[in-house]
Amino acid sequence: QVQLVESGGGLVQPGGSLRLSCAASGFSFSNYVMNWYRQAPGKERELVAVIRSAGGSTNYAESVKGRFTISRDNAKNTLYLQMNNLKAEDTAVYFCNTAQGRNHYWGQGTQVTVSS
Repeated sequence: QVQLVESGGGLVQPGGSLRLSCAASGFSFSNYVMNWYRQAPGKERELVAVIRSAGGSTNYAESVKGRFTISRDNAKNTLYLQMNNLKAEDTAVYFCNTAQGRNHYWGQGTQVTVSS
């Protein structure tokens, strides 16, 4: 059974940093593309960052490029999102995601609030 558990969210001031983690289980983590999404109040869920399995190449939404870094530790079955220079508009619930065939799997999300 696929399970994704996010952690690391919280309240941070503008310009601050947070590191999100996603512990994965129930599948061969190293073989799959992993994604971070976020959803702000009243807005649609948006893709923030992608990391591929082989080689670990990455892609980012324009809004976070240069500030966020996605990474993975295949030995620990864990996905990360390092978020620097946070802005108020980064406030959202952040979700870990993987797609396997027709199935999309989501964690429960972790709240990130950027406010002074």
